[in-house]
Formats: sequence, structure tokens, C-alpha cells
Amino acid sequence: MTAKSTATILLFLVGSLVCSRIHGRDAPSVVNDHEQCDPSDIRISTEATGQVVGGQPEYKVTIDNQCVCPQGDVVLSCPDGIPSSAEPVDSSKIHVQTAGLCLVNDGLPIAKGSPVTFTYAASATIDLTFYGATSQCLTSSTTH
Repeated sequence: MTAKSTATILLFLVGSLVCSRIHGRDAPSVVNDHEQCDPSDIRISTEATGQVVGGQPEYKVTIDNQCVCPQGDVVLSCPDGIPSSAEPVDSSKIHVQTAGLCLVNDGLPIAKGSPVTFTYAASATIDLTFYGATSQCLTSSTTH
């Protein structure tokens, strides 16, 4: 075998190895850097709108996902439930799933930059804290 043939074969083998590492099962996943969403990636904010509905102050709640991966089955701790409000709360945005736990967005994923918002009117704000979610990049879960 000539030196040129040997060099060509070696080059082919190295190229094949590199391609298999890039495209094969050993290749790093596109989402490796972001496969785990952190509980702090779900941000919940409540602000007074300045409006009064039925004699009660109105509040706007925003539930935002800061993770690059969409997160579904977002559950919040809501120990007092969702109080009856002079302004009905859209149950597709949030509803009591079980005692003390509320499901957001009917369990549908919340993508980064596409927050779920709802308003309600009550004498006090609803106590909402993150409880759990499922990352949609991989089938991993994030809980508190």
C-alpha cells in the first residue's frame, strides 16, 4: 500500500469517527446546557392594577417561565385556593387541582417570553408559590 493510500484511509477513518461523535449516540444533545430547568425559572408576580371591581381592588398575576425549555404541568401552591372574586378568574389560566395545589394554563406548556396572566378582584392577594413543573426539553421534572 502506498503512503498516499494509507494517508487517505487514515483521513477517512478520522473523519468517520468525528462524524459519528457529532451525529451518533455519543453526540452531545442540543439541550445539554438547558435540560434542567430550575424552580426559580418560574416567576410569579402579583400587582395591583389600580382598578376596582365590585368594590374590591383588582390584581394582575403573571406566571412567567425564564427557562429556555417550555415547562408544562406547572403547579403552584395555593393554600387558600382561588377565592371567589367580583371578577371571575379564567379557569383555563389557573384552577384548583387538589387541596392547596393549583394547575396553571390547563397543564399546557409555558414558553419563555409567553407568560400566563390573569386578573381577579379580592380584598387580598392570592398566596401563590411554585410547587412543580415538567420541562418539555426532556422528560425531566422540576420540583421544590
